[in-house]
Formats: sequence, C-alpha cells, structure tokens
Amino acid sequence: MAEHPSRTPGRSLWRRYLDFPLIYKLAIALVAGAATGLLVGEPATALQPLGDVFLRLLQMLVMPLVVLTLIAGVSSISPARLGGIGLKALVFYLATSAVAITAGILLALAVSPGAGLAAPGQAEQSPEKAPPVTETLLNVIPENPFAALAEGNVLAVMFAAIAAGIALAFMRAGTDERVRGLGELLRRGVDAGVELVFLIVRGVLHYAPVGVFALIAVVMAETGADALLPLAKLTAVVYGGVAVQIAVYVGLMALFGIGLRRFFGAAREPMVTAFATRSSSGTLPVSTRAARRMGVDEGVYGFTLPLGATVNMDGTAIYVGAATVFVANVAGVELTVGQLLMVVLVGVLASIGTAGVPGAGLIMLSLAVTQAGLPFAPVALVAGIDAILDMVRTMCNVTGDLTGTRIIARTERGMMHEPEEAGDSGRTQGAAPEERAQAASPGPAEGSAPHPPG
Repeated sequence: MAEHPSRTPGRSLWRRYLDFPLIYKLAIALVAGAATGLLVGEPATALQPLGDVFLRLLQMLVMPLVVLTLIAGVSSISPARLGGIGLKALVFYLATSAVAITAGILLALAVSPGAGLAAPGQAEQSPEKAPPVTETLLNVIPENPFAALAEGNVLAVMFAAIAAGIALAFMRAGTDERVRGLGELLRRGVDAGVELVFLIVRGVLHYAPVGVFALIAVVMAETGADALLPLAKLTAVVYGGVAVQIAVYVGLMALFGIGLRRFFGAAREPMVTAFATRSSSGTLPVSTRAARRMGVDEGVYGFTLPLGATVNMDGTAIYVGAATVFVANVAGVELTVGQLLMVVLVGVLASIGTAGVPGAGLIMLSLAVTQAGLPFAPVALVAGIDAILDMVRTMCNVTGDLTGTRIIARTERGMMHEPEEAGDSGRTQGAAPEERAQAASPGPAEGSAPHPPG
C-alpha cells in the first residue's frame, strides 16, 4: 500500500505522454531540437546516436510493412469484383497517384528544396549508383524472393507480395472448400502480421520525438540556421503540389458534369477531419457519410472508399516525389531520368500497400529513397516536419477517395440516388440531366445487398 502512491505519478506521467497527440510531440521536438542545436552548437552532435536509433527502427520496418500490407490489401479484393467498379477504382487511384508523384517531382525540381544543405555525417557517405532502367525492370521479377528481402530489393519484394496477394484472393474465392478454408486461414495470419507490425510502428512513433529532437539538434549544430530555408521550401512544394492535385480533381469532375458545389459541400467535413486526424482510415466513417450526402449508392462507396483508404495515396505520392528530390539535393546527387522514373514506379506501387494511418508516409519515402540508391540519413530531416506535411497529404488522400467514388458512381448506371438526408434532398434538382436520370433509374445494383467494406 505504501508503494502505490509513489508509482501512480510515474504511470500517470507516461500515460499522459502516450495520450498527447503525436503531431504536437513532433512539433515540440522539432522546435526544441532546432533551438538546442543553434544555442549549444558543436556539443549537440553528441546526440547523434539517439537519432541513429530512430533511423534504424524505420529501416527495420520497411520490408515487413511492404510484404504484409501489400498481401493484405490485394487479397481483400474479390477476383470477381476486380472487373467493373473494382477495375475503374484501381485505374483511377493508380493513375492519379502517378500524376501526383510526377507533380511533386516536377515542383521540387523547379524549387530545389534541400540544395546546399548537408545532413549529419553526410561527408562520409557516398550514394550507391542506380542500375540502368532495363536492368531494374528485369530485376522486378525476383529469382529468389527471400534473397530480395535480404538484399533490400524493394521492387522485387513488391512484385512477390502482389503475386501472393492475388493468389490468396483466388484461394479465398475458390469453389474447393479445403482451399477456401486454407485461404481464410492464411488471410487471418496475414492480418495478424499486419497488426503486429502496426503495434511496432506505434512503438517507434512513441520514440519518434526523441529521434527527431536529436537529429534536428545535430543538423542545426552543424549547419546553423541554413537548414530552415530548405525545410520551408519542401513544405511549400508539398502544399503547392496538393493544391495542383485538387485542381486536377476539379477538372475531372467538371469533365464528367459533376456539380462542384454539392461535392465540396459534402466533402468539406471529411477533408477537415483528415487534416486534423492525419488518418485516411480514421476518416472513413465521415467519408462514408459524405458519399451518402452526395447521393452515391452503397454498392459503390462500400467498395471504393475502403479500397481508397489503402490504395489511393495521392497526397503521400506528392510528398514522396518532393521529399526524394529533397534527399537527393541534400546528398548532393543529381537524379537521372531513370532514377526519377523508378521513384514514380515505386511510389505508385507502394501506394497499394501504404496503410491509411499517421506516419506511414515516412515508410513509403524510405522505399523510394532506398530504390533510388540515395543515402538514408537526410530522411531524418524530413521526419522533423513530417507531421506538418502529413496533415495536408492526408486531406488530399481523402479528397481523392471521394472524387474517385463520385466519378465511378456517375459512370455506373443506377448508382446515383436521392440523398438520404432531408437537408440534401433538394440539391439533386441542380444535378445534370444524366444524373437525374441515373437517380430515377432502378438499376440492378440498387437492389443488391450492401457490400462489406474492404
């Protein structure tokens, strides 16, 4: 009894730290690290080992996260539903992700964030030379998947994981009861592995403020205030890229005759929620409500929104493209056209397996940096402002999910109807004639059973 009061404050302090939002912890660590480095100077470089621990933890998670989330994401799609709505959703999501990462790269090349800045210990590192494009494309198909894992061959690991995910999807949808049962058993094992990795990710994110504090302090101690402008440039590039991507969404919806006022009137709430929570998956209930307000049938949004929360990462793709150029500039490496193409390819493929949870974009950036043969140390600089970038890129991700859902519903007969909420019922009057025809059409999909999310 006498020891209980003395233990309670310690546990309470730890609980308060865990419950404190990560975005604020990282922001405090960024400011405190910058102040420490500028004020203390050279002695602050003694904090480097604390930052190295954070870098090693991130690198440790890359391959397990890629393998498990890719298999889980691909196997969640029924082979029968890969046609029709599923094919349209995948094409839309992957195409917009390719546009997004290209926009991020082009904007970063124009602004050159990170130019003239050196990461801690960068002088001792020499980036690996990337192989020719043809060799890289051939090496996408691994001779030995386990060797690819050990060697860190990101594209080969992705190929093997996608192939396993497709095979698992066919097992789960097969007619043989034994094979189907084995498929479900394997899927439960994959889901358990994903949860295990996410628990480790959450643990690493608890340590992230310490690592960010140490790394930023070392950078500021070695470079002084010169590091602030490149980080501000990178932030401006990512936010500008998101603005360009949303303009692309507006153009696509205008092309399909979709009312923008009604769309953004319904999408405003999930966009703000995504910005605040930094989680596409956490925003899913709000996005579902917005899709109903738009008049989208559950046969569409019940499939496209959960799929988009995993596959559609346009904002994250912008961030990866811009941050990869930033890392190359910090490393003093001029990226070749082949390397840039590989960054686009890795970014699009990685978007399939990037989970819609805070912090996953940093893992996705690690994949692109590794594939481009760049040093890993400059990623720590991006980690310092990752929370600031994560807010806007998550908002872009969710906006893209809703845009794709609305466009697909517009192109599928019978998938638009009167909004369920009375406050929105009058808005259908302003829709295009084709939309009113779809709303009145009793298409076969409207009478079908709701599809379970994911």
